[in-house]
Amino acid sequence: MNAQGGEMTGDSRAALLAALALQAEWGADEALLETPPDRAAASRPASPAPAAPSAPGTVVRLPTAPSAPGAASFAELRAALEAFDQCALKRTATQLVFADGAEDARIMIIGEAPGGEEDRIGRPFVGPAGQLLDKMLGSIGLDRGTVRIVNVVPWRPPGNRTPSDTEIAQCLPFLHRHIALVRPERLVLLGAVAVRALIGGKDGITRLRGKWREVTIEGLDQTLRALPTYHPAYLLRQPAAKRLAWADLLELRRECVESRILRDADMRNSQDITKS
Repeated sequence: MNAQGGEMTGDSRAALLAALALQAEWGADEALLETPPDRAAASRPASPAPAAPSAPGTVVRLPTAPSAPGAASFAELRAALEAFDQCALKRTATQLVFADGAEDARIMIIGEAPGGEEDRIGRPFVGPAGQLLDKMLGSIGLDRGTVRIVNVVPWRPPGNRTPSDTEIAQCLPFLHRHIALVRPERLVLLGAVAVRALIGGKDGITRLRGKWREVTIEGLDQTLRALPTYHPAYLLRQPAAKRLAWADLLELRRECVESRILRDADMRNSQDITKS
């Protein structure tokens, strides 16, 4: 029967089934009520006066990120991540990829997400992109012992795909806490995902790279200066962009020396990475 009470033809039935299949593909797999149901009511204590029902058409926005963890140490932060089950990436990854480098580093390097080698070994930036990152750091006198290296997302996305906005939001409070524990002087953001997570906005990495930006980190009472630049994985695919990344590294070196974050003697002579 159709909505008017008549018999439904084969074509009508096929069209209806096709429409339902399309809605299911889009994620609309539940029937809508006239008013939004309060799915949290069962878990809330009863109140003296029940709230009025939401008006039809009301959009309820739910937070996608958990509250920032209150870990007081790196060990507690790691344990909090290992116990965190809200991010689906954890269920497909081999293991947590936490961090590498000095816990009291003045410069913090923030990448995107672990790749296959990182997922297998459990350390960030150990594959081909990590080898290039080592060369990039070494070109201005830095190394893994003098910086802190983390990723926005600590679990490998399937197929090395880009983390979704939801996955970034779920992991962001842990990244903020990690930064707050390190208390670095400067941040280096490698690639678009790190920029989107900590700077936001619609500008891409090409527009933002090489320019210092102020970012607010929960748990720190002052903003941090952050320098976006290209991700080493991108440089492996586009070697011509190394020239621009090299300029960004020289800017990082200049900032560190002039701001007395690091002494000039701590940063060896620059070595052009464009020939790497």
